[in-house]
Amino acid sequence: IEEIIAMLPHRYPMLLVDRVVEINENGLVALKNVTMNEPFFMGHFPGKPIMPGVLIIEAMAQASALFTIQVLGKESKGKLVYFMSIDDAKFRKPVTPGDSLYIHVTKLQNRGAVWKFKCEGRVSGAKTAEATVTAMIADK
Repeated sequence: IEEIIAMLPHRYPMLLVDRVVEINENGLVALKNVTMNEPFFMGHFPGKPIMPGVLIIEAMAQASALFTIQVLGKESKGKLVYFMSIDDAKFRKPVTPGDSLYIHVTKLQNRGAVWKFKCEGRVSGAKTAEATVTAMIADK
């Protein structure tokens, strides 16, 4: 988590990646442990807590940023990865407290400063969400 904090500008409660589980030249797998302590569960939804889809997408964007920063290495110094767009988002199954949300990120392409990724969220191997995200790396 210390390495993630060093790479991303996000902090609690907006830091939505707990660990990078696997990384290779094509992508990574990140983990978000979903707990009842998350502040959004107080209102989404009382009596039936469900992780908001927009936060699942944000976790995907953060995992994509981690991959970009890792690939760029020293070139990423003094830069931030900005979320640009989301396409083809689909939510298949609710994510609830106690779930381990694994975020699978696959690089589709990068042209200069713009990177595009296919992302999937999975809980116990079952797909919970998917989307294509585009990001741009730029000076802070």
